[in-house]
Amino acid sequence: MDLNSPGRTLRIGGRPLPVVGPARMYVCGITPYDATHLGHARTFVWADVAARVMRHAGGEVRVCRNVTDVDDVLDQAAHRAGSPYDSFAAVQQFYFERDLEALGVHAVDHQPRAHNHVGEVVALAQGLLASGHAYVRGGAVHFRGGGVPRRAGLDAGRARALLAEYGDAPEDPGREDPFDVALWRPSRPGEPAWPSPWSAGRPGWHAECAAMAMTTFGPALDLHAGGVDLRFPHHAYEAAMAEALTGVRPFSRAWLHVGTVRRDGAKMAKSTGNLVLVSDLVQDHPASAVRFMLLAEPWAREWEYTPGALDRAAADLDRLLTAAGGGRSSPAAEAAVTGALLDDLDVRTALEVAEQEGGRTARLVARILALG
Repeated sequence: MDLNSPGRTLRIGGRPLPVVGPARMYVCGITPYDATHLGHARTFVWADVAARVMRHAGGEVRVCRNVTDVDDVLDQAAHRAGSPYDSFAAVQQFYFERDLEALGVHAVDHQPRAHNHVGEVVALAQGLLASGHAYVRGGAVHFRGGGVPRRAGLDAGRARALLAEYGDAPEDPGREDPFDVALWRPSRPGEPAWPSPWSAGRPGWHAECAAMAMTTFGPALDLHAGGVDLRFPHHAYEAAMAEALTGVRPFSRAWLHVGTVRRDGAKMAKSTGNLVLVSDLVQDHPASAVRFMLLAEPWAREWEYTPGALDRAAADLDRLLTAAGGGRSSPAAEAAVTGALLDDLDVRTALEVAEQEGGRTARLVARILALG
């Protein structure tokens, strides 16, 4: 199959994504300071499905998933554990990769770690300073982001609230505009620090991803994946920085913003104490059932976890695999499955066709979705 032929082009969010040559896919990875929960896993499983569908349609896909190992929450967790930040991050990364492997997530082609790309962030900041898109104040380099909230479709109040929530400090008096964000900032005593022309400091979060993505793939991406909670400010500023530096727009042709996982009515997060860990679930259930559960709702939709969800997923998966052992199949059914998956990763329709047809069609779906 040819990804670039009519009817074989992946559509994400209604946007066709024809590709000439290898598709460049960047996935926002974790900050490795804690165990992998279902909120993390859902994003990475759906990103894995997107890559698998493109490969099934005949395309070559190169996937980069970064590791944000320069971050305040990581430093704090490492300090509490009495461990250097890099050693602590490496251990947490091991557990994360073990969980993803259990869930059938394919190994990525590139896995840059932020601490190895500090020099590229310095170069990014220097380029943006030279073009007037950044300025220096008190040893920090700030990106001029006044227009970013409007481009993201947010009003000023909502944008300020989200910046504050993610630690971007819009009230900082050292900034010319509350929507400017740090490309580089001085490190406090005891924090990891690297030399720069402005201070001994560390990169800003958004600049890290912009630098790692451009180092891996150049000035633009075909598909950028991550949780919907990263849409603003993280992805909006990452894209704005890259576009300001290179002049290439859009930074990413399509976005896979995976809906959040909720439990007991709240977003699954360590701060709310409502985590469900992948490592716990796979002790008592097949990992393929956990993966099936994470694909049960469309990727963009918010999803509420309940204890019964995994039992239902296990039963549904058993039904699919039973169908794969018999029943009829046809080229038309297989084409329908491929068409559904290429149409915004419509897993639900593909599973319905597979269960109805059984046989080779069901085996095809199980293989593409890594459920068998």
